[in-house]
Amino acid sequence: MEKDVIEHKSYARVGLLGNPSDVYFGNTISFSLGNFFACVRLEPSIDLVIVPHPCHDLVQFNSISHLVNRLQSEGYYGGVRLLMAIVKIFHNYCKENNITLHDGNFTLSYDTNIPRQTGLSGSSAIVSAALSCLLDFYKVRHLIKVEVRPNLVLNAEKELGIVAGLQDRVAQVYGGVVYMDFGKNHMDELGHGIYTPMDVDLLPPLYLIYAENPSDSGKVHSTVRQRWLDGDEFIRSTMEEVAKIAVEGRKALIEKDYNKLATLMNHNFYLRRCMFGDDALGAMNIEMVEIAQRLGAASKFTGSGGAVVVFYPDGPSQVKQLEDACHDAGFTFQPIKVMPSFLNEIDLQTLGSK
Repeated sequence: MEKDVIEHKSYARVGLLGNPSDVYFGNTISFSLGNFFACVRLEPSIDLVIVPHPCHDLVQFNSISHLVNRLQSEGYYGGVRLLMAIVKIFHNYCKENNITLHDGNFTLSYDTNIPRQTGLSGSSAIVSAALSCLLDFYKVRHLIKVEVRPNLVLNAEKELGIVAGLQDRVAQVYGGVVYMDFGKNHMDELGHGIYTPMDVDLLPPLYLIYAENPSDSGKVHSTVRQRWLDGDEFIRSTMEEVAKIAVEGRKALIEKDYNKLATLMNHNFYLRRCMFGDDALGAMNIEMVEIAQRLGAASKFTGSGGAVVVFYPDGPSQVKQLEDACHDAGFTFQPIKVMPSFLNEIDLQTLGSK
C-alpha cells in the first residue's frame, strides 16, 4: 500500500437471535460475516473528493433502456451518498465534542461484494469502513469511544432516510460475536446499548442462504413500528418475547446447548412472521426459511429478509441435500465464515471510558 493510504474493510453481518427487537429496546446476538465485505480507501489529496464506484454509482449508459433497466434492478442508490453522509456526521460529532481535526483533505473510494438488499447490512458496511478510515486519517481513534461509533454509522444512514437499528452497526464496529442489550434505561442514559463480545468458538457450523434479486429490506418494518408506538398489546408482548430469545440464546451458546439454539432460531422466525404477516415478509423470503426447515434445519432471517441463517442440530449430514434444494430453487447456499473481533489496543482502551 502506498505511503499515507488508509484502507479498512467492514464485513456483512448476521443477526443470529433477537432481531428485530434492537429497534424496540430489546436484546440481540449478531456476528460479523466473513463471506462478504465492503472496503473503503482514503488517500490524502489537495481537494476533498468522493469517488463514484464504476459499477454501483453508474452515471454513463449505452442507451435509455440500459438506464431504465439499471434503475429498476439497482434503484437510485450507490455508495457516494453514504460516504458523504458519514463525513458530515463525523465532522459534526467532532465539532460538538471539541475534537480538533487537522486541515488536510482526502479522496475516498469504496468497493463492496455484499449482495444488495439481502438483509446483510451492505450500506452500513460501507459507512463503518469509511468511519474507520476517518478515525485514522485524523488520528482521533482514541477520542471516539467504540460504543459511540455504531451511533455515528446509524446517524449517517438516518440522514439518507434508511430505516434501521443499532445492532448491525455494533456487529460491524466490534467484529466477532456480540450480545447486545438495548434496554430503555441504557439507551436513555448512555445513548447506546450495553455490548458484550462473546467467544466466536461458541458458534456451531452455520450456513447462509440468499437470493440474488431479493426485496428491499427497508420496507419490512412498516406497520409493526407504528403499532408498537401505538401501544398495540400483541406487538409489544411478542417483541418482548423476541428479545428474551437472545437472552436465552446467550445462555444456550455458553452452555453449548445447540438443540436449544435450534429451537430458539425457529421460534424467532415464527414470532417475526406472527407480527409482520406473510405479505410484508414476502413469499421468496419465507420459502428460503422453509426450504431449510423442511429438511430438519433451524433457520431465520439474518436481517429483515433477503438472506437466511441456517443451523443443523444433527450435524452437517443433510447439508448436501439442502445445497441441492437451494440450487433447484434458485437460491445461493454457502457455509458461513465468522470474523473475529476487529478491535485494536487503542479501541479497547476507549471501551467503557468516561
